[in-house]
Amino acid sequence: MLTCPWEDPSYLIFSSNVPDILYYSHIPAVLVALLLGVFIFLNKKTSATKTLLSLVILFSLYAVFDLVVWASNRGDVVLFLWSLQILIEPFIFFCSLYLMYFFVGYKNISFKTNIISILSIVPFVMLIPTKYSLSGINLMICDANEGLVIIYYSYIVETLLTLWIIALCVKAYKTSQDVIDRKRIKFFGIGMVLFLFAFSWGNIVGSFTEDWTMAQYGLFGMPVFIGFLGYLIVKFKAFDIKLIGAQALVVAQFVLIGSMLFFSKNLTNQILTVITLVITSGAGWFLIKSVKKEIERKEQLQKISDALVIANQRLKELDLTKSEFISIASHQLRTPLTAIKGYISLLLEGSYGTISAPVLDVLNKLYSVNSRLVHLVEDLLNVSRIEAGRIQHSFAPTQLEPIIAELVDMFKPSAKEKNLTLTMKLQKTPLPLITIDPNKIKEVVSNLIDNAVKYTKEGGVTVSLESTTDMARIIVSDTGIGIHEEDKKNLFQKFLRSKETTRMVVSGAGLGLYVGKSFIEAHNGKIWAESDGPDKGSRFIIELPIINPKIHIGTSDQPTTAERV
Repeated sequence: MLTCPWEDPSYLIFSSNVPDILYYSHIPAVLVALLLGVFIFLNKKTSATKTLLSLVILFSLYAVFDLVVWASNRGDVVLFLWSLQILIEPFIFFCSLYLMYFFVGYKNISFKTNIISILSIVPFVMLIPTKYSLSGINLMICDANEGLVIIYYSYIVETLLTLWIIALCVKAYKTSQDVIDRKRIKFFGIGMVLFLFAFSWGNIVGSFTEDWTMAQYGLFGMPVFIGFLGYLIVKFKAFDIKLIGAQALVVAQFVLIGSMLFFSKNLTNQILTVITLVITSGAGWFLIKSVKKEIERKEQLQKISDALVIANQRLKELDLTKSEFISIASHQLRTPLTAIKGYISLLLEGSYGTISAPVLDVLNKLYSVNSRLVHLVEDLLNVSRIEAGRIQHSFAPTQLEPIIAELVDMFKPSAKEKNLTLTMKLQKTPLPLITIDPNKIKEVVSNLIDNAVKYTKEGGVTVSLESTTDMARIIVSDTGIGIHEEDKKNLFQKFLRSKETTRMVVSGAGLGLYVGKSFIEAHNGKIWAESDGPDKGSRFIIELPIINPKIHIGTSDQPTTAERV
């Protein structure tokens, strides 16, 4: 048996011929690669994870065989394992290529690619037992003599495969439209190319310089690649795995510190390394435990968030259904209510003969109740139209003063019944014509005056008309119940009323101000409320642009509040 001039190795890999750096470059790389590869495979069994596991197993075999080759003093063992390393090398590169295919989204490898792979590997299998692979061994240093055929062929194949992987990565990066996916491809490609470059560079240096010590630094490419994989899993959930970053950090730390025991010759250093390993492992355990709890909380919050998204979507669907129902119901209600109002008007006018005083009083009450119902139905119809984006506006150049005067005259009888004053204040200079939908503006101001009269017990209501250089302003002020500060933010929301208004006037659905706000905003105007506090009156202010290039004369569908949101 041919042997080299040093002692037999211990446990196959420990020998005085092995440089200390090898234990640090080989063992941590193997352990970290196997741990992550097995972890990923056990969590998700896919073509990509199976290929990754195959890659790290092949790399681990290569690294272990390399340690045995360095430690062994038997020529036959060195030649055999060296031959296996030559055979494993191309498989590592082909596994890397297939892994890139699967990672960027290919579910199956093409027949053409498989044929190229098989034909490329056949020469390795055929040349391994020949002199073209290994022609002998130098027993002084236990180095095999590599044949030039296998050297050049293997490195040409590895270079072409690396370029193939780069091209595949660049193509996938350019064709992907998703920003996150592009980042995943970029980091994965960089990590893999660095690993393959370091691995092949080390072997090329060893083959052509016969300085195999320098070649061992190439194995550091695997921990770098594993680092990229860990980042991809934690940051982008690569392979659809939720790996806790703290776990990966603690395991890597344990492996790296533990590996120092293999080349620490001094007993004190070994003891300190063990103490450090125990302390960091304990701290790591507590860290992992706390992080696990945090992850569980995040997952629970995610589940709640997903449920809320579904519930919100369902609420939107229900809200749409409700709006459609309200629209249909309102249309059905408006026709009979309008007919009732018409017949009561005829009765009150005496079209069907003289009516006694008690009956007349009942008819007046019916007319008032029916008018409120008509108003409510109209509000409901407006809300459904606003939410569906079907409000139409008929814009025309309009003088505001006649509209305000007409509304004040219309509400004077109601104010007089409550012993309230209702006055109109106009500025000396008439306002210019402004382009508005007069019916919509009349409806908004009418609702404001009606509210002011309803919620004022004593004093009066004033409707003012002012202007600046670019805005027309309508102000409806009263001496009524005022507005609480906390109620101001809800005034213009649908179906919301303050407690004071509900106590004072039971009827009302809280729709008038919501509809009014939508109409004013469709004119590119603003509406808001001011009040000095409860029982100190209130002021509702409407601002409309005098010159409004966004509004055109004629009938058009203007964007409502609901549409803009």
